[in-house]
Amino acid sequence: MHEMGIVLEIIDIVVASIPAHLKDVRVERVNLEVGKLSAIVPESLRFCFEIATKDTRVEGATLVIEEIPVQARCNDCQTEWTIEGPVFSCKACGSGKVELLSGRELDIKSIEIAEKESNHADHCA
Repeated sequence: MHEMGIVLEIIDIVVASIPAHLKDVRVERVNLEVGKLSAIVPESLRFCFEIATKDTRVEGATLVIEEIPVQARCNDCQTEWTIEGPVFSCKACGSGKVELLSGRELDIKSIEIAEKESNHADHCA
């Protein structure tokens, strides 16, 4: 299950992305873009994320995965389309000169953090 290695890298990137002056924050949400050709199973990624974030600054965060469709363009006629199954030629002209435009992504789109709430009673005493 290569998803665990991917999740460990994601956690490292997320933790390293938190600005140093924000010591008392927690990560609420990690937003990913995952291409359908990336060979990643979203359910496995979520499962590994939940396990691997235990006892880290990312524990309790929600992992949101946006699946990116496979987009292609014919280099002969410039037709662009979304690929739903195996394709070896342009759906418009039949050319074999097909270029993949998307579908291999694995990107952290954004990280949402929230400062820890201070205890109001401590400030009123």
